[in-house]
Amino acid sequence: MASRKQKGSKRKSAVGSAGLRRSAPEPGEGRYFDLPEMFKRLNAKYFQNRLPPYRVIWGQRRRQRPKNYFVFATIREDVRVIRVHPALDASFVPEWFMEYILFHEMLHAVVPEEYDSAGRRRVHTELFKAREAEFPLYEQARKWEAENLDRFLR
Repeated sequence: MASRKQKGSKRKSAVGSAGLRRSAPEPGEGRYFDLPEMFKRLNAKYFQNRLPPYRVIWGQRRRQRPKNYFVFATIREDVRVIRVHPALDASFVPEWFMEYILFHEMLHAVVPEEYDSAGRRRVHTELFKAREAEFPLYEQARKWEAENLDRFLR
């Protein structure tokens, strides 16, 4: 099952044809991407279903776009939540790029962090970078990110 959604597909109406309330879309169900479905697929393909369930949700939209840097996604391992920036739920974002972003966050759950000699925590260790580079479209995703970063900044 693909995670890329056709515009308007699988959206749940707030009010049905008979005027009855229906449930709103799940927090991870975007206009173009279904994050929980994508997590399940990536967990099976790259992690042999060893990751425990995570809530994979869209973050909240901000009033102003960031000026200097853009955080595509974050992971909170203590509460098992992966939050993806809602600006990525857009028609110009390739599905394979979204998979790369989610894969990157999922790696944080399996690759241990390290501390340097000054006691600073390092999460993007050499092991992490090596595992990240195993993503089949890693080079293409990094190139797309560099070429399109300005779309997310103001």
